[in-house]
Amino acid sequence: MRSELNGIFVLNKPAGMTSARALEQVKRLLKASKAGHAGTLDPFATGVLVCCLGKATRLSRFLLQGEKSYEGVMQLGLETDTQDATGRVLREVPVAGLTREQVETAFERFKGTIEQKPPLYSALKHKGVPLYKWARQGKPVQKPARRVQIMDIRVLAVDFPRIHFRVTCSAGTYVRALCADIGQVLGCGGILQSLCRTVSSGFSIYEAIGLEQLKAELAEGPEAVPIVDMADALRGMPKAIADSRLAGMISNGRQLTVADFTGKTIAGAIDVKYKSYLAIVDSNRRLLAVVKSENAAGRYDYCCVFHS
Repeated sequence: MRSELNGIFVLNKPAGMTSARALEQVKRLLKASKAGHAGTLDPFATGVLVCCLGKATRLSRFLLQGEKSYEGVMQLGLETDTQDATGRVLREVPVAGLTREQVETAFERFKGTIEQKPPLYSALKHKGVPLYKWARQGKPVQKPARRVQIMDIRVLAVDFPRIHFRVTCSAGTYVRALCADIGQVLGCGGILQSLCRTVSSGFSIYEAIGLEQLKAELAEGPEAVPIVDMADALRGMPKAIADSRLAGMISNGRQLTVADFTGKTIAGAIDVKYKSYLAIVDSNRRLLAVVKSENAAGRYDYCCVFHS
């Protein structure tokens, strides 16, 4: 096992487990000094949970901004207090007569920038207390609607009353709320029956490993466990390779300017939300720092610095 584990582990979270509990198991199994995740999944949901280990916990602020993709099943004709299959049924409505075309038209209405009310049962806080705790006490709190972005949403299959779908959306989007709103448009209500996150901050379900597989790989040899280096974790962020002079400036906390990166930037696909950032790596591809251009003067401010 590495003497100090710093990097990203992509977990395929199982159903029936909170994200916090899943992260704790990853931390224990990999013997990481500290750990954090980049985006909560509901306990009933499965799929990509990006686990930041060791020094990589300082990268979670960037990874939390990343877009997400999901595949799920929506059940029409039901409304619950949690907007999913785990909640108390509030209303049941027959769905006879609905067509696939009507369903697809309703889904299409939610593509683009939309206003979404967070669920009453969510981890958002009111007066320092999660909303789900207020709701469980019979004192539900409705947070104001907020703007989220639905980049793509489509129906994959229809087996009334179940609708199989795929959605790509901005961070902070509640797929449960999306299903409830689509159900309202269709006039029969709807809940999220099952959900799998397939992409999170550039990490795919095809990279993800389940807890049982992780245990099996650790039994064969700790080095077999795939850990994404910190330098490779910020997918879509421009990178610059530091020579010894630039590395020394970073080590001493010196002011950096655009001129310091002339000829050092690595070309590649850039995510628009990262366009003002730079991840600086050394010749051995170790992450030295993340900086951000804050003004027109060509200066960069330090977001985080990693000392060896």
